[in-house]
Amino acid sequence: MDSQKEPSSLREIGDAAAWSVPTNVVGRTAVFIDPLWRIPVRLNPVEVSLLRTEPLRRLHFVAHGGASTVITLQSYSRLEHTLGVLALVAHFRPEDDILRVAALLHDIGHLPLSHTFEGLSGLDHHAIGLQLLRTDPIRPVLEKHGISAEAVAAALGKQPHSPLTNGSGLLNLDHLDSYVRSGRAAGGLDTDPAVMLGRLDIRDASVSADRETAGALVDLIGAEARLHTSWDNVGPASVVRRLARRLLDSATIAPAQLARMTDPQLWSAFDSCSRTQAESAMVRYELHRLKVTAGSAGSAPGDRSGWTFSLRKVYSSAPLVEGLRIEVAAPELAAELDGLRALPTTFRVWWS
Repeated sequence: MDSQKEPSSLREIGDAAAWSVPTNVVGRTAVFIDPLWRIPVRLNPVEVSLLRTEPLRRLHFVAHGGASTVITLQSYSRLEHTLGVLALVAHFRPEDDILRVAALLHDIGHLPLSHTFEGLSGLDHHAIGLQLLRTDPIRPVLEKHGISAEAVAAALGKQPHSPLTNGSGLLNLDHLDSYVRSGRAAGGLDTDPAVMLGRLDIRDASVSADRETAGALVDLIGAEARLHTSWDNVGPASVVRRLARRLLDSATIAPAQLARMTDPQLWSAFDSCSRTQAESAMVRYELHRLKVTAGSAGSAPGDRSGWTFSLRKVYSSAPLVEGLRIEVAAPELAAELDGLRALPTTFRVWWS
């Protein structure tokens, strides 16, 4: 592994080989520092090798926020989130090599624009990710470093004892990074993440917090749910999803090809297809014309071109509070999360 020390002055650079910043994402430095959590992660050799494979590099060109990236500042990549999850695992379980690798690989199956096309033509990012894990170039890298692909696959399952993906419905490290990172991008993060981290613990494979920090997390969870059910997400997601369906119906590309595109490649495909070209431009440059109402009935007056769009789910996984379930330790916070169930998940959308 390349190991570089950041120069303390320009004079130190001299004629030496160019140095790399500690936030680079291809393992050029011995220690990666996540800019959100500010956790220094000493990268293992297998982690460096994985960061240089196509499935991981591709995630740098897939927006974590999905289609909402065209109208919000949720512009960070799925690789940034992935490295944030690695940093959290390295913080709480530094010696668990399998869990660290699972953190790096947990999102490699994501489609372009992340969750936007989930379920379209049967596409499932979990199934795609497991297939990628067991084939080139990922499997040979794992085998070279003595790591079983099946052990990593097991760690990616909804195991109740895994703080990465616990199947209990409680807050795990994957969702923790998502909520906090999204909150920062939306300007709703009032607590320094590094300070927050010091108030968190893992209990029974779930994230546990003190009462005050649990309240801050519930605020972030609620903000994320409201973002997902807002015009800013529903509008562009509904348009882009139907554009992808048209693209697939036109036989221009197959579902498996669409699944492995990056976001720029997807937009290029939309712009190259006569059935998607015009609306592809509209969703990027005229999105203010889009109308969204809750519910599936009706459409704009005199307009019959509207369509119905439904969200697959609204995330609301709760943290533990001092090791106890939130409904026991902080019933008022549990009530806030329960209130998210009233958010609409079906909408009518049309162009004005």
